[in-house]
Amino acid sequence: MPSEKVLLAKQQRVADLTDLIKNSVSGVLVSYEGITVEEDTKLRKEMREAGVKYFVEKNTLLRFAFKNAGLEDLTGVLEGTTALAISDDDQTDPARILGKFAEGTQNDKFKLKAGYIGEDIYDEAGVAKLSKIPSKDVLLSMLVGSLQGPMQKLAATIQAIVDKDNDAA
Repeated sequence: MPSEKVLLAKQQRVADLTDLIKNSVSGVLVSYEGITVEEDTKLRKEMREAGVKYFVEKNTLLRFAFKNAGLEDLTGVLEGTTALAISDDDQTDPARILGKFAEGTQNDKFKLKAGYIGEDIYDEAGVAKLSKIPSKDVLLSMLVGSLQGPMQKLAATIQAIVDKDNDAA
């Protein structure tokens, strides 16, 4: 039987995790077993640079936190080693970074488990598909690029009409 002090500390950690999950826009669970310290350091650095919180937590505490946050469908994958990556502002950053890392590692044991965006739950295959979506900045630049071409053609056409009218006058 745990002491009251330990129990209170665990309850507080679950409450903190619940708030973290509820305030995030997306998250991904991975099995990080077998990665080297060097690989882990590189992964954590990339996560930090993208503004993604990445940490290892006990499955029992995560189970309670996901239930409290209304994401209890994620509790089925909480076995073995588990790390959680959470983003407060980008829906695809955790999946994209971890998906790229999983593909690039020589270790078959590091794998995506599941994830969420808002209240939508994704299995391993769903998270793998999410990892292929470009970042928000890349998508915005693609949009601007696709709008820029027709606008330039329109401007060139209008300029040609103006030039033709000026030559005729």
